Amino acid sequence: MARTTFEELLDAGAHFGHLRRKWNPNMAPYIFMERNGIHIIDLYKTVAKIDEAASALKQISKSGKKVLFVATKKQAKALVSELVKPVNMPYVTERWPGGMLTNFATIRKAVKKMASLDKLMTSPSFTNISKRERLQITRERAKLEKNLGSIADLNKLPAAIFVVDIMKEHIAIAEARKLNIPTFAIVDTNSDPNLVDFPIPANDDASKSIALVVRKVVEAIEEGLSERKLDREKRSDDDHEEFDENGVRIGIDDLDEEETAAEREIARKKRLAEGEESSDERSKRPRKVVARKPGPSSAPRKPRP
Repeated sequence: MARTTFEELLDAGAHFGHLRRKWNPNMAPYIFMERNGIHIIDLYKTVAKIDEAASALKQISKSGKKVLFVATKKQAKALVSELVKPVNMPYVTERWPGGMLTNFATIRKAVKKMASLDKLMTSPSFTNISKRERLQITRERAKLEKNLGSIADLNKLPAAIFVVDIMKEHIAIAEARKLNIPTFAIVDTNSDPNLVDFPIPANDDASKSIALVVRKVVEAIEEGLSERKLDREKRSDDDHEEFDENGVRIGIDDLDEEETAAEREIARKKRLAEGEESSDERSKRPRKVVARKPGPSSAPRKPRP
């Protein structure tokens, strides 16, 4: 079953493209028609592309990898951050820091600096410095939080990036392509879909259209995370189960009984070594079976006269 429907996309206005004079010819396969000089996107192809992208993102999140969301457009930044926060994925909704992917080590240093400033602001020495220096540190901390706060948990390069407008975020797309990071994006009729690995043809200017596509993508990521959690719990349960030689699972009670019997046997052997075996234990000790050799006594007796 498709994750979204034609009617949902139509209500969100996802079918409206750009003016004909602004179109990119590579978007021709995704354009249904032209009306009043505006291209209309084929929403049936949008439904198929959303399913394709959602399946790939679900597998990425199931494997425990991160997906970086990029949306710095005014009408997209608030709703993207609101939708992405619950699944703990990193996102960039302010200015894209150039070299964020290709110079990731420098970005990590800036994130570590933010942590060091937090430590300084909570220490007693912070109150001993001048008011001017305190103000400078506070402003620097706020600036770092605004630009890098949403990627503070990103310790390594993301496994994929999701972009709302590839025309506006062309630097992010270029960096991801250079590092062979898979790209997912909403592409409008003025964009080149060949620049991304998983294009989703839709209106990338209307907030309703952006919210619908991003919500479906986030739902797929959430499903992947849930399945990952279930797999880990199941694996943890399997590690605690033991089986006997016949393949029958041994319960906790059986294990306890076996442990108790083993402990009793160890204690008995210890007492035997010390010469303190009780009479009951001596009586229960298995006796040796001695085979008698056949001799003259075993010959049949002669009957008496």
